[in-house]
Amino acid sequence: MQKVLAGKVALVTGASRGAGRGIATALGEAGATVYVTGRSAAGGPNPRNRSETIDQTAELVTARGGVGIPVRCDHTVDADVIALFGRIREEQGKLDILVNNVWRGYEDDMDHFSVPFWEQYDRWDGMFRDGVRAHFVASRLAVPLMLPQGRGLIVNTTFYDRGKYLSNLYYDVAKAAINRMAYGMGVELKPHGIAAVALSPGWMRTEVVMEHQLTAEDLEQTESPEYIGRAVVALASDPEVLNRTGQTLAVGALARQYGFTDIDGRQVPPFLLPNPRD
Repeated sequence: MQKVLAGKVALVTGASRGAGRGIATALGEAGATVYVTGRSAAGGPNPRNRSETIDQTAELVTARGGVGIPVRCDHTVDADVIALFGRIREEQGKLDILVNNVWRGYEDDMDHFSVPFWEQYDRWDGMFRDGVRAHFVASRLAVPLMLPQGRGLIVNTTFYDRGKYLSNLYYDVAKAAINRMAYGMGVELKPHGIAAVALSPGWMRTEVVMEHQLTAEDLEQTESPEYIGRAVVALASDPEVLNRTGQTLAVGALARQYGFTDIDGRQVPPFLLPNPRD
């Protein structure tokens, strides 16, 4: 990949693993300086008792040709987030790309994802505090670092399938809020040259997903976490990206439009979620 983002400064939140790691490494391969955040850091507590850390992600960014900078940050603690953006301002003086990827709400209890909403009590804070609100707070602090340049890109990772119900009320409402947030930010930021979009990947082969038994048919439908990363790179390097501002975009559709592929050379189409409640 060409260093199309050399000289650009990016922040990817929730980048210890999964989509965040895939996005960060793709940005690194494109030559960007990438701040990677999360709560899982080397030598510190890992909230999910997993081995992946932001330090590993930063090392991958650097190994791929960028500059990876890990910053431990709990995006539910405003003081942490304010300190993060203060550091970026002090060290870089600007921010070109913000990817709001931090999220929590179903990963530790997928077995009960589709039970009726009145039988679920513990997902709201994870999806709205750790997801929707965290996206808003980071965006609010990022904009002042973009305004002086008259350009920038904010990406909210999401999920969307043609307006279908997403099988869980908390999840459906949270993702709709994230998508609408990108729309509103796009409206307000367009006059300043800053684009805001929501970006919907498909079924990713994240570390957690790959711990389950997947059939050959399942694997055929999946995509690597770097597929969404390549979509972010395509958007960030597009001089006409303002034409997309406010939109909710599918990674598979962008692959066709921009001509990029997944790491295995396939252009995986947008993922369609089966929904028996339709």
